[in-house]
Amino acid sequence: MRITRNPCEAFFPALMLALALSSCSPHQELRQNNDPDRYTLVENVVWASPAGFDLGMDIYTPKSGRGPYPVIVMFHGGGWLINDKSIMNQASAYLATRADYVVCNVDYRLLADNDNSVMLNEVVDDAFGAVLWVKDHIGRYGGDETRIAVTGDSAGGHLSAMVVNLGDRLSSTPFSEASPNFQPSYLPAGQTAEQVAALGGLDVQAAILSYGAFDVLQGAIGGFESLWNPFWLFSGSLPRGIFGSERNVTEHPELYRALSPIRNIPRAEERLLPPQLLTVGTEDPLVTPASVKAYLHKLESAGQPAEYWEYEGRPHAFLDSGSNAILGISFEADAPEALDVMIRFLDEVFARDPAPR
Repeated sequence: MRITRNPCEAFFPALMLALALSSCSPHQELRQNNDPDRYTLVENVVWASPAGFDLGMDIYTPKSGRGPYPVIVMFHGGGWLINDKSIMNQASAYLATRADYVVCNVDYRLLADNDNSVMLNEVVDDAFGAVLWVKDHIGRYGGDETRIAVTGDSAGGHLSAMVVNLGDRLSSTPFSEASPNFQPSYLPAGQTAEQVAALGGLDVQAAILSYGAFDVLQGAIGGFESLWNPFWLFSGSLPRGIFGSERNVTEHPELYRALSPIRNIPRAEERLLPPQLLTVGTEDPLVTPASVKAYLHKLESAGQPAEYWEYEGRPHAFLDSGSNAILGISFEADAPEALDVMIRFLDEVFARDPAPR
């Protein structure tokens, strides 16, 4: 059973306690930002049940009649420990209202799920599986499986980057140092993980990474698995190793390296990645502009196409639903400008590259 936490819990250690005691302020959504007359919504579509844990997604389909539409697969943030897809409800509705994209707002397992037993590689398995499920089924919802973009913020940005950078590293063998590969939670009927990888089954055509967590290795060295990370408290779980009690970052650094997008960027001559947009707020102390620029530099140095957008005056979590007085942000005041930048980026990508990659 998942413990659902207040979506206004934000991610700055210095503010955690105050944020945990705060609550989302009620507000009225502007109809131009969420007009249900402009899209259909199918909620809680169960796409996989790894280890008996049902995972759902909400699917928003525009009513413009110009389909089949490109598809946005969205992963929420929360340090892989808190939140669920509801934190992205408003962003999903905005995109479906203001643009011609099918939006799949995805739930994945959290580390704290199944009695605090989920491993981070299994969270990545869920992200990979969600993209494969979308490719297999999105035609039923008006989407074009040959035009897929992945996006997410914070931990969701990490998962989107993993899809892009390591979507070719699939295996039927369990994740280990000997085989640091992934087993998607959903596979197309009759295909093995190896066959999916050989066929480029996780290839996508665009990615938008918002204040993403790109270095799991450094995060673990910095205390992610310890009491210094209050996300464990808010998830209702005791801190532990993200790969279990038997493995730690000192003795098994390669496991953490395998989950770090910044350490797994292929050179363009080996495998060309899709166009990517990296976004971050200028006042984000958790995922700083400097850290996102470092990731941008790594992509550019590898010859990979990437763009960067900095949101002046905004902190972490500016895409979240609701509002937070402590952070001084609200969806209506802060998210639309960023979402419009995302829409323009995707419109340009799909206009210049309408064919499957």
